[in-house]
Amino acid sequence: MPQLDFSVFPSQLFWLTVSFFLMLFIFSKFIIPKTAEMIKLRKEKIDENIEAAAKIKEKVEKALEKYNQALRDATDKAQISLQRTKDELNDTINRRQEDLNARLKLEVEAGEKKVAASRDKALQKLEEVSCALAVDVLHKVGFEDIKLKDATAAFKRIKKD
Repeated sequence: MPQLDFSVFPSQLFWLTVSFFLMLFIFSKFIIPKTAEMIKLRKEKIDENIEAAAKIKEKVEKALEKYNQALRDATDKAQISLQRTKDELNDTINRRQEDLNARLKLEVEAGEKKVAASRDKALQKLEEVSCALAVDVLHKVGFEDIKLKDATAAFKRIKKD
């Protein structure tokens, strides 16, 4: 095997060292600085994006808080308006109920007066019919000389006692 030939070791070590230091020089002068610069730029860009995101988040939180406050205010106003409307409706209902009760009371009183008048009229008619019936019965029984006027007068006297 040629790799284990000790006579070529010094030349291989020389070129290994030269290649190593040449690669080290190239990496240190060209590749590592560019890579470091690229990493630095990426880090700066990431930091800028994080700061921008933080600012946007702050704005969003403020906007959300304003929205929530506006929503709470609108809800409160709606509740107040709803309560006011409810109170107005209750007042209107109560007033109309009182008006209806008053009208119904008047109508009931008028109806009671009509019923009382009809009852009095019917009782008056009943008295007249009763007196006429009594006279007819007495005529059939044989008392021909009794007149309606006499029966009515007798009925009135009985009624007074």
